[in-house]
Amino acid sequence: MTKRVVVFAPHPDDETFGCGGLIAKKIRDGYEVIIVEMTDGRNLFKSILNVETNPSPEDVKKIRKEEVLKATQILGVPKKNIVFLDFKDGTLKEYEDEAVEKVAEILRRYSPVEVYFPYMHDCHLDHQATNRIVRKTLHKLGMTPIKYQFSILHKHAIVGPLIDRILNLFRKNMIRLNVSDVICTKEKAIKEFKSEISIVSINQKKPLEKKVNRYLKNNETFYIMTE
Repeated sequence: MTKRVVVFAPHPDDETFGCGGLIAKKIRDGYEVIIVEMTDGRNLFKSILNVETNPSPEDVKKIRKEEVLKATQILGVPKKNIVFLDFKDGTLKEYEDEAVEKVAEILRRYSPVEVYFPYMHDCHLDHQATNRIVRKTLHKLGMTPIKYQFSILHKHAIVGPLIDRILNLFRKNMIRLNVSDVICTKEKAIKEFKSEISIVSINQKKPLEKKVNRYLKNNETFYIMTE
């Protein structure tokens, strides 16, 4: 019987940047990986550059959908296993009840042995909402897969991760997964997100993501939830 893993990404890129190595390793080890994109990512340029034309939010939505399909295919996930819920970028907290119903359908369908979702201390509101939605749904369904959180944007920047490492001496809830054997695959996948790492608009002066190397370390960090 095939073991399944479900990864919940607030935006189309979080799954690759946050746990692309984990995904590649799970595929290699025979797991079926399902990736759920919670929002459409349409406001990437608007929120960072205040750009609403060339590209428009609708254009950005289409671009990011194409990018994530290419990136996850490199990681080994077939297109049929990418689920787009298409909640509007930046508004997920306003639709939590609806999102819980959609997430419940997915979890019932796939019955995963492991679930991955954003860290509760990430600063982005969509990340926080995704965390609440997944936890609430699992509790509602009474399902008990192993729950892992991954962090993209810790709200306490450098200090937060340091505090987490210190607390882990007592809690023992943090694990560091060595992904050095698949780091080249992850790097290739990340390069598909040209809207973030390249200049693709006349309104841009620099790439949106200037520090890609921070996502290409030999270890990916996850926080196990026991509650």
